[in-house]
Amino acid sequence: MGAASITSISAVLLILGVVLILVLSINNVVLDTKVKFDEIEVFLEDDLESTVLDNIEDKVKGQTGVISIMFRSKDQALALMKEEWGDEAYLLEGLDTNPLPDSYVVKVNDIEFAENLVNTIKTLDGVEEVKYYKDIIDKLLIFAGYIRFGGIVIIGILVFISVFIISNTIKITVSSRRREINIMKYVGATNGYIRGPFIIEGILFGIIGAALSIGLVYFGYDYFYSSMNEKLYNLFTFYLVSPESIFSDIAIMFGTIGAGIGALGSLVSLKRFLNV
Repeated sequence: MGAASITSISAVLLILGVVLILVLSINNVVLDTKVKFDEIEVFLEDDLESTVLDNIEDKVKGQTGVISIMFRSKDQALALMKEEWGDEAYLLEGLDTNPLPDSYVVKVNDIEFAENLVNTIKTLDGVEEVKYYKDIIDKLLIFAGYIRFGGIVIIGILVFISVFIISNTIKITVSSRRREINIMKYVGATNGYIRGPFIIEGILFGIIGAALSIGLVYFGYDYFYSSMNEKLYNLFTFYLVSPESIFSDIAIMFGTIGAGIGALGSLVSLKRFLNV
C-alpha cells in the first residue's frame, strides 16, 4: 500500500515537472524575444537638413527608457539588407536607385517603454514612419499568460487527483486498523494522538515520491537538454532553461507538494474513522 501511495505521488509530480518545465521554457522564450526586439526603427523623410536630424536625435535621447540612438543611412541599410539576404543578395544589384530611407535605430532597455516613445517620435518633424515589434511581443505575452494559467489549472487537477488516490490508499490501511482506533478513542486518546502516526506516514510517502520524481525529472530533462538545446537554438534561435537553474526550485516545490499531499491525504482518510 505504501508503494502504491509513493507511486501515485511520484507519477503526479512527474507530470507536474513536465508542465512546470514547459511553462518556464515559454517564459524564457518571451524574455529572450523581448531582449531581441528592444529596438525601434525610425524612418526619415528624404533630404532632411542637419538641424531637423539633430532635433529628432535630441528629442529621442531625452525620452524615458532610451539607451542609445544611432543614425543609419540608406546606403548602410542597403548593405545590411544584402548581408541578411546572403546568397539572394544578387537580386538587389540591379536597382537603379536605393529605395530605402535614412533612419534612426533606437535601443530601449525594455520594450514596455516602446509605445509611449513611438507616440512621441511620430509627432516629430521629418519622421515618415516608426517600426517596432509591439504586436509580436503582445502576442507572446498573451500566449505565455495562457500557458501559465493552463499550467496552474493542470497542477490543481493533478494535486486533487493525487490527494484522492493517496487518501483512498491510506483509507484501506486505516480501515484495517479501525478496531484499534475505536479502542484508542474509547480509552481517551485524542484525535491528534491518533492522527500523528498516519500523518507522518503520509508525509514520508510524499517525500519519497517527491525524491523519485525529482530524480526522474532532473535526469530526464538533463538528457533532453543536452541533446536538443543546440538544435532548438539553430532552428528557433532560443535556448532552453538549463537543468541547473531550475533544480533547486523543483526540489523545494516537489518536496513541499509531496509532503503536503501525503499529509492531506492522511487527514482526509482519517476523518470518517475518528467520528466514533
